[in-house]
Amino acid sequence: MNTEGAVLGSFKLKLALYFILLTLVPAGAAVWGFSSASAQSEARKVDARLQADLRLALAAYQERADVAQTTATRLARDRTFQVALQRRDRAALEAMLKTTPQLSVHAGSFRVGNAPARAVHRQADVITSKGLAGVVVASVPLDAGFVAALHLHADLAQSDRLVLLEGDRILAASPPLAGTVPLAAGRIADVRVDGTRYRSLVAPPLPGVSLAVLTPQSAVDAADASARDRLLLALLGAVVLVGIVAFLEGRSIVRALRALAEAARGIAQGHLGRRVPVKGRDELATLGAAFNAMADQLQARLQELDTERGRLRIAVARIGEALAVTNDVEQLLRVVVETAVEATGAVGATIQSGGLAAAAGNQHAPGDRLEHPLTVGGERLGRLVLIGSFDAEDRMTAASLAAHAAVALENARLHAIVERQALVDGLTGIANRRGCEDALAHEIARSDRMGAPFTLVVADLDDFKRINDMYGHDAGDDVLRELANVLRLTLRESDLPGRWGGEEFVLLLPGTDEEGGAQLAERVRAALRERSFHGRDGAVFGVTCSFGAAQHRPGEQERQLFAQADRALYEAKRLGKDRVERNARIRAF
Repeated sequence: MNTEGAVLGSFKLKLALYFILLTLVPAGAAVWGFSSASAQSEARKVDARLQADLRLALAAYQERADVAQTTATRLARDRTFQVALQRRDRAALEAMLKTTPQLSVHAGSFRVGNAPARAVHRQADVITSKGLAGVVVASVPLDAGFVAALHLHADLAQSDRLVLLEGDRILAASPPLAGTVPLAAGRIADVRVDGTRYRSLVAPPLPGVSLAVLTPQSAVDAADASARDRLLLALLGAVVLVGIVAFLEGRSIVRALRALAEAARGIAQGHLGRRVPVKGRDELATLGAAFNAMADQLQARLQELDTERGRLRIAVARIGEALAVTNDVEQLLRVVVETAVEATGAVGATIQSGGLAAAAGNQHAPGDRLEHPLTVGGERLGRLVLIGSFDAEDRMTAASLAAHAAVALENARLHAIVERQALVDGLTGIANRRGCEDALAHEIARSDRMGAPFTLVVADLDDFKRINDMYGHDAGDDVLRELANVLRLTLRESDLPGRWGGEEFVLLLPGTDEEGGAQLAERVRAALRERSFHGRDGAVFGVTCSFGAAQHRPGEQERQLFAQADRALYEAKRLGKDRVERNARIRAF
């Protein structure tokens, strides 16, 4: 016994020394490799920060330009401003521009306000009923204050500098800096500016200028030295840790060998109940497991059979749960019938629901016929029929599967109802706004892809509020429903009518140019005008509708196309209602 302990102790010591020596060689190579890589890592980290800072600065630049565009557009759409510009009322215009000195107005030779030469300019057309009245120009001066604001907005580090360049000459910087940055756009390199070395990155050119971010190279070098020291300390700790782990691992291996030797000695002495403790998944654990398998092979076999049956029940239950979240009825029926055959050992099976059916195996084979109705809440959705020889467990499995299938079919039916309600207007039975928006995006994408014409028509019932007030909301609902019926009768199968909201409707006309869309809208207008309606107290009244048509142009977005059709509709209203106007006619005018 003492001899065995001495041998195992010597083995433990040798194993620990072997692991330590085996670790020292790659650890030394790692020290050299990581020391070489640390400098590159710090440089990449600084470069990534410069790129992120420059992206933030460019985003702040774009945000300023967007704010200028929004300000110009808001003023251009102001009715009071439009009237003053049409009258060339300089005093009124100067008063409006007084609070926003960055704005100026141009209308031919008539100008109010000044636009600085070195600035970001955004403009908005002033469109009135008489056409283009002038242009509002919003300017963002490119000066030191602008650069300081970008530096603050981008939250750059205090040591970093944001500079505005004209060519390679610094126009403005935050914090202040003078000199040149001789670096091409998109490159990251070390440059010397005003006697100091900087790690620099220049953005792609903006109109007339460009932005650059600079960070002192001394800070990069200090970070590199700090990272290298931390790396060396971490590697030293790793070597010590590996030595400790190697000693503990050697002791664990020796303990496993001692346990195996004692168990083998007990079996040799007739103690068949002895077992080897098995821990982990290494070769020693495999050896111990094989040793234990000699004594309990029969018991393991019986447990394996019980586990297999339990696994089958769990698999069927999981399949049933998966069915409960599937919404394709045909796929549901196929999965259910195939799973039923596999889980119950049936030779054949059929399932029926809602006019659809699926089958598996031989449905005409002899055997017992097991039928399960598919019911949910007292409503029968179909039936599942199995053919074969079944024991009690097979029948229980079939019943469980049928219950899950019924729930899945009900979920699919409810999902279809909800999906249809989400896209159909409840009053008129045609597409609602969500359905129209989805279809509009799809048709515009297809028009751009195929090069086919596509026209959008916007319709609005004339004086609809007066109809509701005079004849009642029930009469108003009848008008909306009747307009939907007229659209269904007039449009082609490929066209899509929809209710955009209130008394406003849209017609999506794929494969139709603007002229054809206007002709179809005219037929709808004439058909609706021939209809008569009954209000409360038996009053009879007629209804008219105005239409605006616009054809999609390549690259145009949904909101732009809708704005053009809406503008044509506005023109139809302005010219007396009960008419069709085209966007092309308005643009030509």
